[in-house]
Amino acid sequence: MELELHKRIASWGQLGAELNQIVHQDPLPAEFEAFLSAVESKNGWFTREQVLHALKAWAEELQADSLKAWLAPYTINKVTPKTIAVIAAGNIPLVGLHDTLSVLMSGHKLQIKLSSSDPLLLPYLFDRLIAIEPAWADFIEVRKDAVSDYDAVIATGSDNTARYFSHYFKDKPHIIRKNRNSVAVLSGEESEAELSGLANDIFRYYGLGCRSVSKIFVPEGYDFDKIFKAVYDWKHLLVHKKYENNYDYNKAVFLMSQFDFLENGFFMVKEDSSMASPIASVFYETYSNAAELDEKLSTQKEQIQCVVGNTNLPDAIAFGQSQQPGLSDYADGVDTLDFLLKL
Repeated sequence: MELELHKRIASWGQLGAELNQIVHQDPLPAEFEAFLSAVESKNGWFTREQVLHALKAWAEELQADSLKAWLAPYTINKVTPKTIAVIAAGNIPLVGLHDTLSVLMSGHKLQIKLSSSDPLLLPYLFDRLIAIEPAWADFIEVRKDAVSDYDAVIATGSDNTARYFSHYFKDKPHIIRKNRNSVAVLSGEESEAELSGLANDIFRYYGLGCRSVSKIFVPEGYDFDKIFKAVYDWKHLLVHKKYENNYDYNKAVFLMSQFDFLENGFFMVKEDSSMASPIASVFYETYSNAAELDEKLSTQKEQIQCVVGNTNLPDAIAFGQSQQPGLSDYADGVDTLDFLLKL
């Protein structure tokens, strides 16, 4: 059983084109609006705005030319399809789609255990994909219970679940991902546009993604008013009850713990060496020179997903781009497609 590579690319490209047409209609089709409401009813963090943002981003990536460019560096030969178990996370909308796409493009079969936080979005895409190319039905299995009879595993979770995964899947080829966060490096010379981009890196998906900036490194004496001015356009997040509750709770914790922090009514900045900050806040550390900054980043390298900044730092990405990963931007820097092709 095999689905030729050109058919894989063509069907996913058509899915991207159809998705792009749907999400840019104004008004959206009533049936699609009902679907977005159902998604939000399952997970209050998956608001209409956030899900549409994720769908639009993926619609741009799922174009035939983009898929061909992504796959071009790899040798994708005919394979005897193996079954790859994917344990998907559910922290942001469609976070498991890249693993799904990698498995299916490599020629293997997908057995996916969806997160209870995101049970609807991927099946929606699967249904549309199979309508385009019915042969995909033999390659996609969505599991409600535990995965079984698989040849390799890709699992994403917290640090605690990663320890469990590493033990449970130790006898199979695997990629196990743990908690990571993203950081930004500021020089103090950033433009308003760059800081506005940083605000998007912080607040998109309410800061719940591994590519969400939760920590910033600033020069000594940095003026935080620049950041508070830049993030002001995101004050509407307080309308969202879950965000408001988290802001109120985390602010109360900071106050009761007598921590020093700055805040503007919906967002807090606190000096802290930790990488992961609570919702509605970012942590910061100061640096006095490039060598000190390099040491801080090196020390926390295994906890960092990506580095945002207008600097000469290796692999740094531009402000405003942390939530716009391309197909070749692999989580944790591990080339998923290469792993799959070598099985």
